[in-house]
Amino acid sequence: KSFQKRVKETPLEKKLVPQKETINKITLQVPASVKDVSKALGIKANDLISKLLIGHNVCATINQTLDNDLIEMLCLEYDVEIVLVQAKDIEDEILFEDNEEHVDDLEPRAPIVTFLGHVDHGKTSLLDSIRKSNVVSIEAGGITQHIGAYRIEANRKSVVFLDTPGHAAFTAMRARGANVTDLVVLVVAADDGVMPQTEEAINHARAANVPIVVAINKVDKPEANILKVKQQLSSLDLVPEDWGGKVQMVETSVVTKKGLNDLVDGILLEAEVLDLKASSKRLARGVVLEAQIHEGRGVTANLLVLEGVVKHGNVILCGQAFGRVRALYNDLGHEIKEAGPATPVVVSGLSDCPEAGDKFYVVKDITGPFSGGRNS
Repeated sequence: KSFQKRVKETPLEKKLVPQKETINKITLQVPASVKDVSKALGIKANDLISKLLIGHNVCATINQTLDNDLIEMLCLEYDVEIVLVQAKDIEDEILFEDNEEHVDDLEPRAPIVTFLGHVDHGKTSLLDSIRKSNVVSIEAGGITQHIGAYRIEANRKSVVFLDTPGHAAFTAMRARGANVTDLVVLVVAADDGVMPQTEEAINHARAANVPIVVAINKVDKPEANILKVKQQLSSLDLVPEDWGGKVQMVETSVVTKKGLNDLVDGILLEAEVLDLKASSKRLARGVVLEAQIHEGRGVTANLLVLEGVVKHGNVILCGQAFGRVRALYNDLGHEIKEAGPATPVVVSGLSDCPEAGDKFYVVKDITGPFSGGRNS
């Protein structure tokens, strides 16, 4: 009887085990480590590490930071939609407060331009030609040093050219939150046409949400086919202005110097539309282009000032490095006392080499860097 009672009390239907909810969409703060990504996806870190090694040939540790593009690719493979959000740090909060105080102090600044395109299409030669023609017209002696960026003057206006980022560096800087480019010049050789790296460059520019000006280069060559290049670019939604589109396409030649001034004028025209402004009275900040150990000077960093004014003697926080500015040099190698917005400079006096794409900030002092002091 007692047995029958026990049987009667036992539920006949099988107890259902709740299924784990499938993750379809996640939001993740970057930079993110393997551990962060595995937690967000709900998978074991060891499984993710194995997938990185086998599927992507990336040997990673659990605390290693992953590139944004790689994170998006992993989520795609796990059929998960992801939204990457740049993590706000204490410096950004200070800068936001400081920016609010100087909203009425904004002044026009020079556009920051990056040249992208297929290898051997003449990016470097075109940049050098524009720079040399400008430098030689200003002073004898020409170019004295390479600092990753340079500033030219044209029609009483300035343009800053970045000559460090290749496609990989351009993507890496974006992944670190350093969206410093205002405009991309897409260089396409007239004798070669659109190539795989050309399409890659277009995708990078669109991902950075910046306008594109096309330089159809090497038009002096007998086999140049400008019409074909325009047709190829139009098929990629880059329709030239003379065909009713919105993209400036300038024919250039390093050999004959054709179109060099027209290209700079086109960039300045785009800059007017963008209406770029910055304050020279707020806390100075910017981005690292390159860094190296220089014999006699110690650690030197090539910086691009985006806001404020960096002065001799300022204390700067630069990635994991810090220090007092012992010397400032412009892109001509001349020592200067200060540098304002949209100015490339070399500084010495840092404790260590920062990484390309690291942000830098002027702070009050090393012992209390986040007290909100202004430039001295």
